[in-house]
Amino acid sequence: MTKKIIVALIFLTVTAVSAQKKSDPEMVTEAAEKLRLAMINGDQVSLESLIMPELTYGHSGGHIDDAKEFVEKLVSKKSDFVTIDITNQNVQIVGNTAIVRHHFYAATADQGKAPGEVTLDILLVWAKVKNNWKLLARQAVKADKKK
Repeated sequence: MTKKIIVALIFLTVTAVSAQKKSDPEMVTEAAEKLRLAMINGDQVSLESLIMPELTYGHSGGHIDDAKEFVEKLVSKKSDFVTIDITNQNVQIVGNTAIVRHHFYAATADQGKAPGEVTLDILLVWAKVKNNWKLLARQAVKADKKK
């Protein structure tokens, strides 16, 4: 009888843990939110934990950063995001790749300069590494207004 109870408890535990597992779109959405916050805070550890070493980060003006330059600019406040608002986000999963598009509106204070504003449309490419989603590529294009 006790074996049946133990087996039943194990089954219920496994079922409960499986039911709590997040879907890939949810996990990507969470990773994108963590990235947004890390970009505002300029937190090197958080930034590095969310990106792949092969990151290619395209700016709307045409400049492309690698992973090291991307992190350094945010940590040093060369690129300083005071706020970042994300709207109209869409997540599409294709195998172990996630394609995320969203509208990006930010207030900036790059290198302590007077506040600026940036309005962009963003494409992010995330890759699933083990059970984590890491940013592999980002491309921004200028957008007309806040959507």
